[in-house]
Amino acid sequence: MKRSLLGLGFVVLFGFSAPSWAGKDDHVILKEALNNVVTVSQIAKLADETGVTLIGQITKHVKSDHYELKDKSGTIGVEIDDDIWQRAGLKVGDHVRVVGEVDTHRYKPTDVEVITVEKLVH
Repeated sequence: MKRSLLGLGFVVLFGFSAPSWAGKDDHVILKEALNNVVTVSQIAKLADETGVTLIGQITKHVKSDHYELKDKSGTIGVEIDDDIWQRAGLKVGDHVRVVGEVDTHRYKPTDVEVITVEKLVH
């Protein structure tokens, strides 16, 4: 009985605090990103989970859903889910506008997790 109550207590405690771990909602990031058009070189100065808009060219498919995006100031990794990639009809070499959030890491370079992408006519 004590174990059941203790287990239930942990579930309640951690269950209610889980939303605080989730970060920002996509709509909040999108709103922030619309007013935050940046270059690749500016990304390094931004905080984790900052909404950003980048314009550049997809130059390389690294692996899985990881690509490189290049603009006039440099190159950065972007994570574009397969469904987003396919829906936009993208290929390496395309010029794009990506909207997403800065994703900082302890042991690997900062990248951008993409929420939406638009192929630009170039």
